[in-house]
Amino acid sequence: MSQSPSPHPAFLLIDRSAVLFCGVAAGIAIGLAFAPQLEAWRADAPAPAVAAAAPPQQLDAEGLPTDVADAGEVPPGLLRAVAEKRPFRIGVFGDSFGDGLWSALYNQLPRREAFQVLRYSEQATGFTRYRQTNLEDRLATHLAEGPVDVAVISFGANDVQGLFVDGKVAPLLSPAWQAEIGARITRYVKALQAQGASVVWIGLPVMRDAAYDGQVQGLNAFYAKLLAPLGVPFIDTRAAAADAAGRYASHLPGKDGVPWLVRAGDGVHMSMKGYRLLTDALATRLRAWGETARAGKSVTATQVPPPVALPPAAVVTRAPAQAAPAAAESGILPAPAPAAPPPAEPAAPPVDLLPPPADAAEPPKG
Repeated sequence: MSQSPSPHPAFLLIDRSAVLFCGVAAGIAIGLAFAPQLEAWRADAPAPAVAAAAPPQQLDAEGLPTDVADAGEVPPGLLRAVAEKRPFRIGVFGDSFGDGLWSALYNQLPRREAFQVLRYSEQATGFTRYRQTNLEDRLATHLAEGPVDVAVISFGANDVQGLFVDGKVAPLLSPAWQAEIGARITRYVKALQAQGASVVWIGLPVMRDAAYDGQVQGLNAFYAKLLAPLGVPFIDTRAAAADAAGRYASHLPGKDGVPWLVRAGDGVHMSMKGYRLLTDALATRLRAWGETARAGKSVTATQVPPPVALPPAAVVTRAPAQAAPAAAESGILPAPAPAAPPPAEPAAPPVDLLPPPADAAEPPKG
């Protein structure tokens, strides 16, 4: 029986090229279907709006907005904690930037003064990223663990993007975007307030990239306007993390005049010194509130929270030295290395200083 002749190599090349082009076209179509910004361009939607930066705030002697309660006006949650003879539960909510604020507050609010700083922040999250993590559902899980007396919130680094609202693209800071994100944030804040938390929102500082900074400051202005009717103080951090001219600065002089590294290399996050710079005034106020709530009484053992549980240290297996067999044969074994003493109070885990990963469904800036 005769066999069909093999196809000419030129036909094979054309066939495989057609498959390749079809795959590329399909990939482009999928990308257009899922990216809000690209979908907006394809539909000739208007470019994302950038709101004006929030106006300068009136600050008190400690550098906090004047709408933050005075030191004598203790948040009800702290009084509730004293009555229940338990620690002050300070919850920190946010994205990777919130992680850094949590680390700073954990080290600024001592356990011996009855502060329990709870890490409820999660990297790569935001109010535009509900396809990845629904922040309201996650909040309900956190509140089921116990009451939050003071909630410190910082979101926005991942939210400089559009989203779909009722099947249509809502570009960044457009009216539809503001209505949807405003509703999500309002429900989030009211859920915290309903269980007795006093809420404070910490804004984002000046960013190194000018275009990104314009978007971030537009978000700050949006947050400040949205939160005022909810009774939530908005802490503007632009002045605290900028040079004398209000510009981005990687180093800032400390109290001794020596420059300190205050920003991470990505131009977005802070160094640990920088995060402490942003939370120093708030931590000072919280400690004053705690002292007032206790009426100057000493902290009892039941009010001191346990330290944060850190993951176990990795066990490193080292190859034996060349002289080890000889030592073993002689009956003289090397002395074991002394174990490092545990710290009195564990330092906060390091903060991931890498930019948040892209969301496949709702990609962030760039």
